[in-house]
Amino acid sequence: MPIAEDPEPRPDEGREAGGKDPFADLVLDEEFVKGANVKEQAGRTRMLAARWKHTPPVDPGGRRSVNDGPAPKRRFGRKPKALAYDAWGNPRPVRSQRWQTPLFVALTIVVLLAALNVDGLRNWFHGGSPDTSAPVPTVAPETAKPTTAPPKVAEDRPTVARPWAGSPAEGWPNGAEAFVLPEAKATGVFSADQVAAQLQLVKDYLIAANLDPKALAGGRPEAALAMLDREERDHAAAALDSPSKENDPTNWFSRFDPREAIPVGDVVKVQGRISFEGDGDKGVLVHADYSYVYALRPGKEAGKLPKPSKPTQPAQPKPSGPAAPGDSTAKPVGLVTPVDDVSGDTWTTRTVIRRVENFRFYDPARYQVNPKKLAFGDGSTSEFGNAECFVYDGFYHPHFDQFDDRTPGDRPTGPKEDPYDRSRELKPGDGNGDGECGTVSRY
Repeated sequence: MPIAEDPEPRPDEGREAGGKDPFADLVLDEEFVKGANVKEQAGRTRMLAARWKHTPPVDPGGRRSVNDGPAPKRRFGRKPKALAYDAWGNPRPVRSQRWQTPLFVALTIVVLLAALNVDGLRNWFHGGSPDTSAPVPTVAPETAKPTTAPPKVAEDRPTVARPWAGSPAEGWPNGAEAFVLPEAKATGVFSADQVAAQLQLVKDYLIAANLDPKALAGGRPEAALAMLDREERDHAAAALDSPSKENDPTNWFSRFDPREAIPVGDVVKVQGRISFEGDGDKGVLVHADYSYVYALRPGKEAGKLPKPSKPTQPAQPKPSGPAAPGDSTAKPVGLVTPVDDVSGDTWTTRTVIRRVENFRFYDPARYQVNPKKLAFGDGSTSEFGNAECFVYDGFYHPHFDQFDDRTPGDRPTGPKEDPYDRSRELKPGDGNGDGECGTVSRY
């Protein structure tokens, strides 16, 4: 609806003859006001219009009207900088935005994320990788000899919270789950039930000799000793009482010095198989080929125990008969020493031990034997990976990277082998192979 401008003076020639105003009789009632086509401006509107004819208004910024025309185009989506004005409409300089604030916010976020993942940050700093690899698939116990080594997995630093990180043994069975006995059949002079009892006895011994938490922590493996025949038991007991190069208890049992290495939890990863066959004397020969992977954290004296030097003569295979007690190279640890708990990001290590053992059950009608006890057959041997060579104190001594101060001349120089490769044939000996200490490709 149009709005009336300021009224101009009416000319005299618009009056009717006789000087009478033509609007003198006009009545401005309510009906006339509602029917008007033109409205008069308000007083403030007329005042502002008169002022703006001489002094145009100043845009305070931040607002746009329909009279401002189209908005300028933004480059790369950035907002145009707007000028600032004071209360009187005068422009004032715009302070540049502080760049320190977003930088401080970003640094705070990084520090918080690093605090929540200290282990991953440490792995990255030492050349490892964060825990982004997919979990290792579950592997069932063996039913036959493998033809290749386990596939490689992403390298990662093992810790107390994740002791199997970066190891193919992560998917292996836990402890006794790996000992799956074959179906017992009548063999030689023994019935199927007798063979089943012999297989169970072998399984119980393997668990007691390699998985007993007390024995692993340096204790005496009494349960395993009780399952051996008299001659075998005397031989093993003498080795425990006086360990030496010729009479090493680690040929039978897995043990660690608690001052130096402490098992992480109760889980031991195991892979292998058991089989049996008849022998020429109508007895039974049970074969056990198993690899044991132990996760260990450093003890209070890790890296402080004396290190051995390589002998000048190659190590010889262990004798088949009982050995006389000799001078002890270290005091056996009979009790488990309590130690303080450690945080979940403490670095750990792993020692891999493979044992190939043969157990012979003789015909009791031809030999004076106890059919409920174990006797070792020929061909039993073992090897270990990631442990000190040429140490004969009755314990395995694993290497911890954070305490490894060996010089290049003290490090093993033998061939590098994969301790997880169960397709290899073991060389009979005392755990050091042909007397040369080798290295491991992974642990």
